[in-house]
This record gives sequence, C-alpha cells and structure tokens, in this order.
Amino acid sequence: MTPFTFQTCPNILFEPGASAKLPGIIGSLGARRVLLVTDRGVRGAGLTAAAEAALAAAGLAVTVYDAVVADPPAAVIEAAAAQARAEATDLVLAIGGGSALDTAKLVAYLARSDEPLESLYGVGLAKGRRLPLILVPTTAGTGSEVTPISIVTTPSDEKKGVVAPALLPDWAVLDPDLTLGLPAPVTAATGIDAMVHAIEAYTSRHRKNPMSDQLARQALALLSAHIRAACRDGADRAARGGMLLGSMLAGMAFANAPVAAVHALAYPIGALFHVPHGLSNALVLMGVMRFNLPEAQGLYAELAPILDPAAAGLAPAEAAARFVESLGVICRECGVPASLAAVGIGEADLPRLAADAMKQTRLLVNNPREVAYADAFAIYSEALDGRSRAAPEAPRS
Repeated sequence: MTPFTFQTCPNILFEPGASAKLPGIIGSLGARRVLLVTDRGVRGAGLTAAAEAALAAAGLAVTVYDAVVADPPAAVIEAAAAQARAEATDLVLAIGGGSALDTAKLVAYLARSDEPLESLYGVGLAKGRRLPLILVPTTAGTGSEVTPISIVTTPSDEKKGVVAPALLPDWAVLDPDLTLGLPAPVTAATGIDAMVHAIEAYTSRHRKNPMSDQLARQALALLSAHIRAACRDGADRAARGGMLLGSMLAGMAFANAPVAAVHALAYPIGALFHVPHGLSNALVLMGVMRFNLPEAQGLYAELAPILDPAAAGLAPAEAAARFVESLGVICRECGVPASLAAVGIGEADLPRLAADAMKQTRLLVNNPREVAYADAFAIYSEALDGRSRAAPEAPRS
C-alpha cells in the first residue's frame, strides 16, 4: 500500500446550538482577550450576536474585526493582524463563510510572527507558531474550518494560497443553526463547491489516499442527498445539518488529497470579477468534468452510484458519463447560473482568464488530465455560451 500522511483539526464539535459552548472552549485554551473575525453581512444578520453575548457574559474581552470581504485581499488580512497585535489578542475566533475563516487563520499566524504575508505563499512556508484559533462556519461549502489552507487575493488580483499545518485550528465548531435561512443561491453555490472538493479529492493525481477517499465518498453522499432540500427550504434543519457535515468531511478530504482544475479555473473568475468562490467553481465544473473524462473515467464510474444508484453495474464509460450528467442535473435543479455571461464575463475576457488559470500550478498538477492554455480557453469558451472558439496566442505576462 502506498504510504501517506493525513492531518486534520484536533477537535471538532458538531451540534445544533454549538456556538453557545464557545466560552467553555475558549476557557479551556486559557484565553481572555478574543478577536472575533467576521464580515458585516454575517454580523448584520445577527449570526454572531449569541456568541458575542455569551463571551461577554463569561467575562471575556472581545473585540471585533468585521471588515472581511469575499476573496480577502492581503491588505484586509494585514489590517486584521495589526489589530490583533495592537490589542494583545490571545485567541482568534472566526464566525462566517470561507473568507472570514481564511482571514482568521492568517491573522492568528501573523499576530505571533514578523514574517511578511507574501513570504508565506506556497506550501509549508508558514513554520512558526500562531495564536489559539477557533473556526465557526456559517455556510456549508468551503470546509475551511478543517483545512490548513488560506486563499489570499494579492495586489495584482491573483489568488495565492498559504498551505501549512500551522493553519489548522484548535477547534472547528459546527452549528447547523447558523446556516438556517441561508438564501437558496448561496446554498446552491456553496454546496456545489463542497461537492467539487469531494470529487477533486477523490480524483487527485497527487496524495490520493484511502482516508480521503472514504471521506470524499461520504461527503458526496451527504451533499447530494441534502442540497435540493436545503435550497427549497432554508429552515430544514436536517438538510442544513447534512450539508454542514458533508462540507466538513469534504474539507478534510481535500486538505489531504488536494483539489485541481475546477479550482484552478475558478480562481481567476473570483479574483478578476469578484464572483463568489462557490459560484465560480460551479460555472466551470461541467466543462472540466467533461474534459477530464478520458483520464478520470474509472474514478468517476466509482462515484457514479452515489449520485445515481441506477449507475451501479454499468460499464465504466457509461457510468462515468452518467456521473457527469447527474452533476449537471443537480446544478440545474438548484438554480446555478448556466453561463459565464450571466456574471458579466464576455468573450474578450477569456484570454486573460485562461492565462491566469495557467498560473495556478499548485492546483493544476493534481488534475487527472494535463491542462494547457488552449484547454483552459476551450473550457471557458464552453462555459461562456456553449460555443467552441480557437484559442488565441497566450497573453504575455
């Protein structure tokens, strides 16, 4: 059997109302001065109110950084870290979506380090210590609460990752009640994002391992079983719990068997056009899946019965095709926008998107099939309006 290493968060609490237990968890870590990292939308919706009240009642000193934005820019992360240092913070708590959680990971690290953020981009470069860290997701999508990864938008509008075990939190606290009422479009996009994590972990060309495989399969089963109900009824607690658990399991899977071309092509969409990450993934998902079929057929066939039990026993080619078709049905039934044009992208933007996607070498090396500039251009073209176009010469950087 091929050797492998598997790392994940040491403590996970999954329970409706779990955020009420934060004071006890923070006390167990010996902290008294807490920086709460979130965004104004989450705070304005009241999702941090119970936690803030509970922490105050426990006598903890809590300050809030709520200037997080989607695809967090380096400047936002650095400002939050400066606030943490100025206030002698001894624990970082994040309540929010993936952007808030990613921001908090780096804030906890930078608050104890004098390393510049740009020196950390890459794998294994953040080798120092961080402040105690607790992550509480409010969406079921990124799985960031259990991954050692933080994605940053650089001043040049590139997305770069900091990947290091130091970014794994001390606690991931999953409270399905915090996801109740999430709008259907956000539920769909983040849910598809989580499904992509599971699929790309299962088909990853590097570091694929049996633990990630089992987590990915279970995640895909939970997510596909609950995403339609969660989109139909935002108050469905069972569906919300299934989505949140599935998202976390997918996060554990891809943290150890990394994602690939769907994410590589999604990142430029988010960075250049400020499209939410989950939606960016959904917009290129089907094109990448069809592109990968020749090399990933066997693995897609293994996953097919999870989405469509009738695929069991079919020949690999037919089962794999059924798997891709089933994903497309889920996207349509959950109301995911059908084209890049729907988010304001035009034909003139395709060369820049393809060129920027090719910079995502950390992700592209994991894809089952090698992706060249012309391939990325073709996938974006198909996602724009279903037409195929000849790829122009790659823009010079």
